[in-house]
Amino acid sequence: MEKFLGKSIFKGVAIGEIFFYDKSDGTVKRVTLADSEINAERARFESAKVVAASQIHGLYEKALAEVGEAEAGIFEIHEMLIDDEDYNDQILEIINTQKVNAEYAVSVAGDNCSKLFSSMEDEYMRGRAADILDVSSRLVSVLLGKTSGATFDKPIIIAADDLAPSETVQMDKDKLLGIVLQSGSVSSHTAILARTMTIPAITGITLSPEWHGKQAIIDGFEGALYLEPTAEVLDKFVKKQNEESEKRRLLQELKGKDDVTKSGRHLKLYCNIVSVADVALVQKNDAKGVGLFRSEFIYLDSKDYPTEETHFQNYRQVAELMAGKKVIVRTLDIGADKQADYFNLPKEENPAMGFRAIRICLEKPEIFKTQLRALLRASAYGNIAIMYPMIISVDEVL
Repeated sequence: MEKFLGKSIFKGVAIGEIFFYDKSDGTVKRVTLADSEINAERARFESAKVVAASQIHGLYEKALAEVGEAEAGIFEIHEMLIDDEDYNDQILEIINTQKVNAEYAVSVAGDNCSKLFSSMEDEYMRGRAADILDVSSRLVSVLLGKTSGATFDKPIIIAADDLAPSETVQMDKDKLLGIVLQSGSVSSHTAILARTMTIPAITGITLSPEWHGKQAIIDGFEGALYLEPTAEVLDKFVKKQNEESEKRRLLQELKGKDDVTKSGRHLKLYCNIVSVADVALVQKNDAKGVGLFRSEFIYLDSKDYPTEETHFQNYRQVAELMAGKKVIVRTLDIGADKQADYFNLPKEENPAMGFRAIRICLEKPEIFKTQLRALLRASAYGNIAIMYPMIISVDEVL
């Protein structure tokens, strides 16, 4: 038995056979065309767009049914990207001027657009880089006549370097026991989908193709993978898995019922979230509101201070999706175990009690006011409340 430690995406236990999904054979060959072949190649690209758009719409419908409107929204973005004028013009220009095959043109244009989005300051726009690559990969698959994504006919734990959101959604949820990724962020679209689909998942594990077909256990609580576990370890996690299943079953019985104690006291059960995507789980589990929107993850997922517009778009979307239910947003709580390099925070002996949270905000009012302006703007779209973290005195409030 071997044990590997990574990072948890979704806390749960998965036991099964590993399916190693290798995407490394996706090299696209450049084929030089004759002048007489250019028009036919442009037409081939346009036909592939129609097929790819139909596939993406199918993924949207599937995601809408399985993970909700908030998560399905990513495929609406993909539908828009596939018809984006700049993206299409660049592909057709490459076909025309370089006289090359459509799949090569799509691959080059996808890489160029992805790099452009990755270099942008706005966090939302940087997030579109992965979407462009996902759409381009689908177009290339259609042009090559290949099936996009992994297919399997029995329950498996999928192991891959990374998974695109479309690859994750199109998998058979009933046969997908768990996900092990080598790269990929815990806040990526794929990670969010895994959480919404309640699939035990971890990332940060160095994978090997030799694991294909071997028995494994995902411990999403610790962020660990057990390869070829002993009978003793297997028995331990079977019991843990059964306990978790029973807990979820009992919780599901409470959906739709009043939040009231046996003594008759009415309560409001809220959920905590870290992103817009988590709202799908709030709605799925019948929560009465958002008790804590951890806004620091907007900073942690950014390479520089998020703009007012980035903040606003996040808060507005949550407020609208919650449709009048209360959304409590906690202002910036960076510091201690949550570090963003661009803050350049000093090292401290006891960072938990040091320069963090509200103390940073009061020391750097330009950062604080950016977030507050966004919150005030977003409050026009729903029921937003503000929580200030780590307050130690009345003076801080004043």
